[in-house]
Amino acid sequence: MENALIYLVPALGILGLIAMAIKSAWVTKQETGDKNMMELAGYIADGAMAFLRAEWKVLGYFAVIAVILLGWSGTMVETSSPVIAISFLIGAFFSAFAGYIGMRIATKANVRTTQAARTSLKQALKVSFTGGSVMGLGVAGLAVLGLGSLFIFFYHFYVQSIGAGVNGVEMEKALEVLAGFSLGAESIALFARVGGGIYTKAADVGADLVGKVEAGIPEDDVRNPATIADNVGDNVGDVAGMGADLFGSYVATILATMVLGREIVSEDAFGGIAPILLPMILAGLGIIFSIMGMAFVTIKDEKGDVQKALNMGNYSSIIFTGIASFFVVQYMLPETLSIRGFEFTSMQVWYAIILGLVVGTLMSIITEYYTAMGKRPVMSIIKQSATGHATNIIGGLSVGMESTVLPILVLAGGIYGAYELAGLYGVAIAAAGMMATTAMQLAIDAFGPIADNAGGIAEMSQLPEEVRGRTDILDAVGNTTAATGKGFAIASAALTSLALFAAFVGIAGIDSIDIFKANVLAGLFVGGMIPFIFSSLAIAAVGRAAMDMVNEVRRQFREIPGIMEYKAKPEYDKCVEISTKASIREMIAPGAIALITPIIVGFIFGPEVLGGLLAGVTVSGVLMGMFQSNAGGAWDNAKKSFEKGVEIDGEMYYKKSEPHKASVTGDTVGDPFKDTSGPSMNILIKLMSIVALVIAPHISEGNHGSDMAEKIEIKKEIKYEDGKKVVTEIKKVTR
Repeated sequence: MENALIYLVPALGILGLIAMAIKSAWVTKQETGDKNMMELAGYIADGAMAFLRAEWKVLGYFAVIAVILLGWSGTMVETSSPVIAISFLIGAFFSAFAGYIGMRIATKANVRTTQAARTSLKQALKVSFTGGSVMGLGVAGLAVLGLGSLFIFFYHFYVQSIGAGVNGVEMEKALEVLAGFSLGAESIALFARVGGGIYTKAADVGADLVGKVEAGIPEDDVRNPATIADNVGDNVGDVAGMGADLFGSYVATILATMVLGREIVSEDAFGGIAPILLPMILAGLGIIFSIMGMAFVTIKDEKGDVQKALNMGNYSSIIFTGIASFFVVQYMLPETLSIRGFEFTSMQVWYAIILGLVVGTLMSIITEYYTAMGKRPVMSIIKQSATGHATNIIGGLSVGMESTVLPILVLAGGIYGAYELAGLYGVAIAAAGMMATTAMQLAIDAFGPIADNAGGIAEMSQLPEEVRGRTDILDAVGNTTAATGKGFAIASAALTSLALFAAFVGIAGIDSIDIFKANVLAGLFVGGMIPFIFSSLAIAAVGRAAMDMVNEVRRQFREIPGIMEYKAKPEYDKCVEISTKASIREMIAPGAIALITPIIVGFIFGPEVLGGLLAGVTVSGVLMGMFQSNAGGAWDNAKKSFEKGVEIDGEMYYKKSEPHKASVTGDTVGDPFKDTSGPSMNILIKLMSIVALVIAPHISEGNHGSDMAEKIEIKKEIKYEDGKKVVTEIKKVTR
């Protein structure tokens, strides 16, 4: 029974990868269009791969250093092992590979979506969304396969081979080594997200400022030297970066739930590991239900509602997961369980899973409201564009700040409700429930940049207006789905970080974080500051790189005669090179802050001060992530609204009008908000929590992990002395 279930996890991961391969083959078979379209798509693909190669080279050096340090540290405590270095390396490779899969399919699907848009909106949606689904299934499949396979190996090697108990120090060691996989995934995700974000926004801002504002040419005009770099950026930031991001979130959520599940003494039919296995089973089943949900994403004709089709696929996969999880929980878990003195039932675990799904859904709905065209927030920015650039900026900042209120209330309610249902395990399993449909969430998210690239190729190829009209419909929806995807990611990061935080507290041997202590309060304030300096570095990097891009585009317009008359080709490669070098150079400092800060604080000031730091960075990071992502998304769709025409005080305004120019400025300010610093916040808070979890055995107060194992064994001996089981006494064991 136990063996069959444990091997189901990697099998479901393989199933996801098979489905990914089938969908990838279908996309590859679609028509690519004429020679000019293929040439432009080739420029984009070459630029994207050039960035990945440059990024991987730098990350390779980082990985070597990290492997040496982790291998050395693994020899210093009982609850770790040098094998954690290998686990880290596998996690880093899988994360990078997930980004590569997304990059490859996106650069294939973009030109095929453009060609499909020459026939119908329905076919264009099918090609672009199938391309996105390849990304989603690849990320989910790799995560479940990697995590499931490593857990099987570590469980047998560290626990079963010596006949150890599930709740003892041996299982703690197995999960600590497994945490290396998550650390590797999150480390690569941070650099991929920050580096990709700097790349894409440097190109986008440079292309907009010189092309649209100064030269007065369309956004994706082939005459703009930065337009290829801009389209490359959509892939390296919003596809490869987002893929690595959600891969890390997916893994961290499952791991945090497993670590807390180890503390539960469960009398189940699976050798006591049911609470540990449950999040992996949910993730695997989520792949199946995501595949089912993908079948619902279709429209009937040109008047079909693309957003509605995507929502139908999303909501159906969530509903399927919620229903199936009821039977899974009832099958796997015993009727009553306990963690750190908190007793709960298997039904309460299911309620927590449903609560996580509801929180994820509400976060997407709220984010859609604040960023979608035609809604009050975006319309308010449009109206304020009529009075100039400054009022547009004020309106966007206001919308971004307001947009944090409802999501935070939903998150707070979700955290409180999940804890009331099943304690800290309830919070973690709620996050696991939310992340179960990651394949579907990422498919919807990756669809956006593919559609954006398709529109760019249509513009550069000077295809008929009706083609660009179809890609614009997809692109506008893609802007909203990108924003909702970021809202989903930050919500999952908040719940995951809380679960990781709880796991860290347990392993580090501290009972609480006392903010009345001056050093802990100081740590709290320092943690609250980190997202601000992190954002400052990321945004400043975009500004510096954009200045280089602007100067290069101006130089080409000035020194290469015939560009504006289509008689000469711009030097696209020079702009691609500027973005690549800038992103690789500038991503180091923000990444170092996330990795080094918790290590310094933990080893110098101890676990309780580190706990204060994590609390501060989590709260501040969640708020900053929501504010920046939503403000940027709202600014972007306010600008796009002018393309169809908007009514302000009874008068219609279109592109190139003064209000439109103000909206372009707002969008330019919002670009690094929504695509660089904002989405990096969720990786920042998770990575710092993962680093804290990995170093927890080294800074633990009183070798806490061993103490816990000893207490549990004593309880078991006592309960058998009088010849009967006293289950209630066992459940009251606390760390």
